[in-house]
Amino acid sequence: MKYIYFSLILLSSTMSFSQSKQVTVAIYLQDGVEVLDFAGPMEVFAYAGFKVFTVAETSDPIISQGILKIIPEYSLDNAPAADIITIVGGNSRKAFIEGGHELVAWIKSRIDKTDYFFSVCTGVYPLGRAGLLDGQTVTTFYQNIEDLRQRFPGAKVIKGARFVDNGKVVTTAGVSAGIDGALHMVAKLKGEAAARQAAEYMEYDKWAPDDGLILSKN
Repeated sequence: MKYIYFSLILLSSTMSFSQSKQVTVAIYLQDGVEVLDFAGPMEVFAYAGFKVFTVAETSDPIISQGILKIIPEYSLDNAPAADIITIVGGNSRKAFIEGGHELVAWIKSRIDKTDYFFSVCTGVYPLGRAGLLDGQTVTTFYQNIEDLRQRFPGAKVIKGARFVDNGKVVTTAGVSAGIDGALHMVAKLKGEAAARQAAEYMEYDKWAPDDGLILSKN
């Protein structure tokens, strides 16, 4: 875990692209979080020079998929502001559907202070509960498409797109699609060349910008 943490710092500080303002990214983690849901976008954002930090309901350690112990940097009570708030999937029914009331309240409190909300997989559910999906076109993990439609009838839920960009709200399909969505966010904020450089560094040759649905350039 220390190796992963220091590697991300090294990537962020020594391999970043130049930019006038460093983009900050808060990645929310819950017990049972899917490893690739957060680790893929985290790698993309860190290499692109964004300042990435983790947030959880409390600062107590959490376990990802019953394997990896993670110590969040911040709790919901003390997390700093971020340009991008990222919510990812894993243990979704307990964390996001049956529970997650504190998370939803936190998201609502950050709407006016946050430029973008970015979800991976079933991380879209708390955004819906916070009212951010109303009138939006969104996607999620393919097994949850119908459930998401039923729970949030005010949203247009589509499948077959790796990511959907509405402007302030960007959602992705499941697991590895978070990498595509994160690369899109880098392209959106720093240009396509920066995103391609990040993909090349990661040896991720599956990225196809056209696999996403872009409804807003802002």
